[in-house]
Amino acid sequence: MKRILGIGNALVDIMTLAPGDEVLEKFNLPKGSMQLVDRITSDLVKQGTEGLPRSMSSGGSAANTIHGLAMLGCETGFIGSIGTDETGDFFEKDMKTAGVNTFLIRSMNITGTAVAIVTPDSERTFATHLGAAIELGAPDLRPEFFEGYDIFYLEGYLISNMDLVVKACEMAKGRGMTIAIDMASFNVVEAFLDNFTMIVDRYADIVFANEDEARAFTGLLPDEALGKISGSCEIAVVKRGADGSMLKREEEIIKVGSLPVTCRDTTGAGDLYAAGFLYGYASGLDLETCGVMGSIAAGEVIRITGARMDKPGFDRIRDSITELTNN
Repeated sequence: MKRILGIGNALVDIMTLAPGDEVLEKFNLPKGSMQLVDRITSDLVKQGTEGLPRSMSSGGSAANTIHGLAMLGCETGFIGSIGTDETGDFFEKDMKTAGVNTFLIRSMNITGTAVAIVTPDSERTFATHLGAAIELGAPDLRPEFFEGYDIFYLEGYLISNMDLVVKACEMAKGRGMTIAIDMASFNVVEAFLDNFTMIVDRYADIVFANEDEARAFTGLLPDEALGKISGSCEIAVVKRGADGSMLKREEEIIKVGSLPVTCRDTTGAGDLYAAGFLYGYASGLDLETCGVMGSIAAGEVIRITGARMDKPGFDRIRDSITELTNN
């Protein structure tokens, strides 16, 4: 199986269950988006949601995907930046416990956090303070980080730091790695459309986007967006939530349904879809099977609150994948 290296914002998620949209309106957070906030605003959101049910887990988009891949049995690595604090220690321990080979830069800034507000409709909205995560820069990247890996997975949240993203992609391409990018959030795509266009056109082999991100990137509805994105990469994937996903490679178009599960929280669905898909891709499986594996992993994580499943959850994913590949 091919080995996968990821890079992204190393964050700790604070999963918060809200009774309605009032919290989002109070802090001017568009539902379903990821909003970057400063430390003061982050503290205000945490204080303003203090009485609501919440839990903490290590997170960050690419970190979730890499963690999921490691739990499924894939050899993985992760590049990120954390603080020299207990929150950073928590993040590092969680990744290493899963089996991830970590390349973590330690910053004097505090470890970043993402307050994920989950409303009753299972939608999640993030107020993210990047903290130490934003300290990761192009000079921190070392050739040895990339040695021995075959696939490079990049989260779109890094797109504002083009020096870092371009250098990382150049180092990966120079080693013949397949580059996969997830577009992360529609508002990020809107804000950095030119950056995304350049990276996808020049470096991307696999592109993951949900419907909103695909529309923000192309201005088109899902079917047409899939075709346009696939013109710039080897494989395009448009995730459609409860309607499944669409995949395109050259003239091959695959539509994959979602699993009939009760959704508790959509946090991590896209990240785990990418984990399932890339697990299949790293195993050399066909495009449709990769898409079904993505749906299996996404379907399992939406049963719980948060993006980090326990071992039984991953056991169920592996059992489903084994059954799928044996048929």
